[in-house]
Amino acid sequence: MALVPGETGFDGGQPLRAGVLEIKPSEGLALAGGRALRLSVLEFSLLAELVSNEGRIVTRGDLYSRVWRRPLREGDRTIDVYVHKLRVKLEDALPEWDVIHTHVGFGYRLAFERSHLINMAATDR
Repeated sequence: MALVPGETGFDGGQPLRAGVLEIKPSEGLALAGGRALRLSVLEFSLLAELVSNEGRIVTRGDLYSRVWRRPLREGDRTIDVYVHKLRVKLEDALPEWDVIHTHVGFGYRLAFERSHLINMAATDR
């Protein structure tokens, strides 16, 4: 499923930026700290949606309808699987940051917060 400008919540021509993330929709390129992320088309579209809504909670249903272009069916966990895949890739690329946050019963929010793992490693425990 291709990313189509105008059919999602962002302008497909202009680069998007959030923290150290840069999304270049016209090139199909996502950079984390200047390094290219290896993403599927759906992962790329989902990340672009989250970046374009930086700091705001986006419901699972809204994310699904914008990326998959159909309504989310009750009990469908597709969005959660793809968010998990993105988290793993972002944690590998940016271990010092927690980037995608779950708001149980509401949805997901993209915001850069220091990783608990990095904070704990800095203490003398």
